[in-house]
Amino acid sequence: MSNESLFARAQQFIPAGVNSPVRAFRAVGGAPRFIARAKGARMWDAEGRAYLDYIGSWGAMVVGHAHPEVVAAVCAAAGNGFSFGAPTEAEIEMAELLCKLLPGMDLVRLVSSGTEATMTALRLARGHTGRNRVVKFEGCYHGHADSLLVKAGSGALTFGQPSSSGVPPQVAADTLVLDYNDVAQLERCFAENGKDIAAVIVEPVVGNMNLVAPKPEFLRGMRELCTKHGAVLILDEVMTGFRVGLTGAQGRYGIQPDLTTLGKVIGGGMPVGAFGGRREIMQKIAPLGPVYQAGTLSGNPVAVAAGLATLRLVQAPGFYEKLGERTQQLTAGLTAAAKKHGVVFSAQAIGGMFGIYFRASAPQSFAEVMQCDKEAFNRFFHAMLERGVHFAPSAYEAGFVSAAHSSEDIAETVSAADAVFAAMKK
Repeated sequence: MSNESLFARAQQFIPAGVNSPVRAFRAVGGAPRFIARAKGARMWDAEGRAYLDYIGSWGAMVVGHAHPEVVAAVCAAAGNGFSFGAPTEAEIEMAELLCKLLPGMDLVRLVSSGTEATMTALRLARGHTGRNRVVKFEGCYHGHADSLLVKAGSGALTFGQPSSSGVPPQVAADTLVLDYNDVAQLERCFAENGKDIAAVIVEPVVGNMNLVAPKPEFLRGMRELCTKHGAVLILDEVMTGFRVGLTGAQGRYGIQPDLTTLGKVIGGGMPVGAFGGRREIMQKIAPLGPVYQAGTLSGNPVAVAAGLATLRLVQAPGFYEKLGERTQQLTAGLTAAAKKHGVVFSAQAIGGMFGIYFRASAPQSFAEVMQCDKEAFNRFFHAMLERGVHFAPSAYEAGFVSAAHSSEDIAETVSAADAVFAAMKK
């Protein structure tokens, strides 16, 4: 089977042939690669071609694909049954571990996705404060719940639809959208609307309009303003949690949220999400309080087993130091190769996340992201894909390095990029 024939077949039965928009390659053109298997830092498509993988299931595969300890944990759990609709000891172990590792977490509830986690965290913030309005930032993506699809990032940016059809105007009206990294604008927003703001939700390191790092004063100011006005600060760590460090972005930047949302790494490649935070807020969730949330597959034993095995692995001494070194090796190598050939390019890394930009310097806002040369990225993407390197198929997505990527893998990637940059400049 070829990737093209599989794509044609898929489009007969699946909208656009994919089950998540950015996979369709519409931003870059061509047919997506249909993956048959993956191991370590590589994956193989239906045609048997191997690729160095810098998507990593959008950040989830921090220890690499099919890690033997994770596979063994999943097999053992599956042998005892797939789902019970009743509590298990593994759920307690996961909750204990998350509360131990994350500074802002007293109680936590497991769900099945990052979208479900952020959707519920907002409902909980509204229920706790008795207020309706929510502040988010342009280019940040927090899942596809109605109130959050207002100037969203990621796939919504890729297809030029920052706001989604089907979202009622009255729902969107309670979402205030500000510029990321602009603390003065946030101060003005609170001065005008503070008594009505239930929550501020933010990706502490943005990964959904490519990688955008926070200015230290931005996160500090956000924490201070939420405290002053009685609003709930929600750090969306679905992507950054256990990606930028063992204590997440909140530990890395010293910002303690009221609520945290998680996903990706805590499932180890299986569908797990979570939301948690201050005890007084979390006690408002049903059945303790009036804010309702439920899920048949929440805390699924097979998925939790994958997540627990992954979280045990990332606690190994030196894990994040090595991961950060590999990611820095990649961005430094790519930047040097582009400079050598006179290609306008920049890159940056935070933990195991990285951003590449066809722009002279790394962007600090949505507006600066929009200044990147999208067509140059598309040419780079396809040329690298032909050389066996699979980056995210969009100029508006962060990339991910795993612990399975060796120094040799990074050198192979940089060598391929050197040839691509040389060809691009001709």
